[in-house]
Amino acid sequence: MSGNLNSYIESRIKILLVKTGLVDRKTVEKLFVDSNSQLLRGDGSNRIFLRIFSGKRPEGCIAVIPPVDSTESDKREAQASRDIGLHLYSRRVPVPEQLGWDEKSSILLMEDLGDTRLHDHAVAWEKDGSHSDILMALYRDVIRELVNMQFNGVQGFKPAWCWDTHVYDRKLMIERESGYFLRAFWQQLLGMEFSQDVQEELNHIADRAAEAEPGTFLHRDFQSRNIMVKDGKVRFIDYQGGRLGPPGYDLASLLHDPYCGLNEEMIEILYHCYVETASAFDEFDRKEFSRCYSFLAFQRNVQIIGAFSFLSNVKKKTFFTQYIYPALITLSNRLEQPEFSEYEKTRKLVKQGLLLVEQSGNISR
Repeated sequence: MSGNLNSYIESRIKILLVKTGLVDRKTVEKLFVDSNSQLLRGDGSNRIFLRIFSGKRPEGCIAVIPPVDSTESDKREAQASRDIGLHLYSRRVPVPEQLGWDEKSSILLMEDLGDTRLHDHAVAWEKDGSHSDILMALYRDVIRELVNMQFNGVQGFKPAWCWDTHVYDRKLMIERESGYFLRAFWQQLLGMEFSQDVQEELNHIADRAAEAEPGTFLHRDFQSRNIMVKDGKVRFIDYQGGRLGPPGYDLASLLHDPYCGLNEEMIEILYHCYVETASAFDEFDRKEFSRCYSFLAFQRNVQIIGAFSFLSNVKKKTFFTQYIYPALITLSNRLEQPEFSEYEKTRKLVKQGLLLVEQSGNISR
């Protein structure tokens, strides 16, 4: 089991477990026997996740370990997970409880939330269409807690905790979302080139999205595989990329999630559920939210297509390949909305991309 861990990491985990009182000195020596711990597979992350069964916590715990060849960026990400996680937990956001932290190795011990994700419930619903009431109840719970995370989580939030950037802004949209889409999907995956006209249109869309005030806590990867369901309650993970941002982005990530095939009726119901819930906060501006939402949803859409393309094509994580096509369908449909009518070059590029994916034998649908 411990083949992916070097001796230094193993020793730091043991020291941390004993220090926190989760495992006694005698038992900890047996930790890396197969029955006592298990390596888990992350999605797009380079971090290592170790489930630990042995100890005084019957449900066990998870050790989150930076990559074997950790960079300074990896260490800052680990520190952000520590700092942001403690803050959100203190604000009653449903994130995992932290059980221990090792400053030397940046290993974080946290509560084990199990293996069931919101995505699993959505997949079960998609297979036979049953239990839609259960799925919608879970999504309503997620929305209630999302609003709590956004508006209560921003209280006392320190931008210095952010490991990447401290705010979601136009520069990030262009460099890491629309630019990511053009580089990773259009150029690297499809081998195509784009015109300056397309770049200008994408910059203009970013201008529209950037009109949204970054006044709430933004998770920035708020989708069904980062939402766990434990004992019937929803819990949030992978929040370490959090920063200040507009509320519409995380909602769009949830409702237009390529991992889940929510239909338009469900999306409409959940959108209004969000608006009604968020309206309890004086800081929520319905007019601004409605005006900027579609443009923020566009930004999330191109970001995730870029990410799926990079992960499948460069990182060779083929799990993500199957979700490129549905994400493109969502993007193409969005560009047919009236507010995007002036972006003809971008609409044409996306339609061409859809056709190329349909014709490709290497990109599954």
